[in-house]
Amino acid sequence: MIAQTPDLLGTIVAATRRIVEVRQAERPLSTLAREQTRTPRGPTFEEALRRDTAPGTARVIAECKRRSPSKGILRADYHPASHARAYAEAGAVAISVLTEPTFFDGSLDHLRDVRGAVDLPLLRKDFVVTEYQLLEAAVLGADAVLLIVGALDQRALASLIRAAHGLSLAALVEIHDLDELHRAVDAGARIIGVNSRNLRTLAVDPAVFELVATHLPSSTTTVAESGIRTREDLTRLSQIGYDAFLVGERLIAQPDPGAALRELVRT
Repeated sequence: MIAQTPDLLGTIVAATRRIVEVRQAERPLSTLAREQTRTPRGPTFEEALRRDTAPGTARVIAECKRRSPSKGILRADYHPASHARAYAEAGAVAISVLTEPTFFDGSLDHLRDVRGAVDLPLLRKDFVVTEYQLLEAAVLGADAVLLIVGALDQRALASLIRAAHGLSLAALVEIHDLDELHRAVDAGARIIGVNSRNLRTLAVDPAVFELVATHLPSSTTTVAESGIRTREDLTRLSQIGYDAFLVGERLIAQPDPGAALRELVRT
């Protein structure tokens, strides 16, 4: 089973590289570049993660995700555009859309559909390892991309951050420990996501949030990811310095994801 893979992250990255090679052969970078007619709103995404909200309301990036390697199918009746509209109405500050096909049942079409459904800033959630994927994100309507420190060497990480900013995409740079935090800062990350889930083993350790919190530069925007279940979790993490929260499984598996978000973000 996938969850038993010794290095799940390495497996997904290898699969991603091959999938992107195929897509790029079919649709070269020059062709893709001609299709970009919209400038991503990276600054708007970043501002949304710090914008003042009503008292007692948390800033949540709500995620559209059909499947996860750890839980399997999260939602059989998966309609990302509808879920995104429900999230927007419930108070999400941004929407995350899984586009990785093999392990998460994601699709580039999901990103396009969500862009057509809502005006909120969008995050393309995938295992981005090439500049081609950045341009795909821009063309399909994303305002931000996820860059996972553990999936990239330092040179590639810094290069992709610069390339994303060059396209007006925000980069949510995801780390899991202090070593990765130092790498993210050195590479120029402005938005740092702290993931309590180890992507190599899928183990979740909420203590990671506290361990990393005191080392996060005040100049960065910070996002807590994975293992967030309750309003109390949001309150506790806000108190130790996190600006925003990325929540997926907790919402999408509920009968009404929008209602689940509304209950989570408001006291």
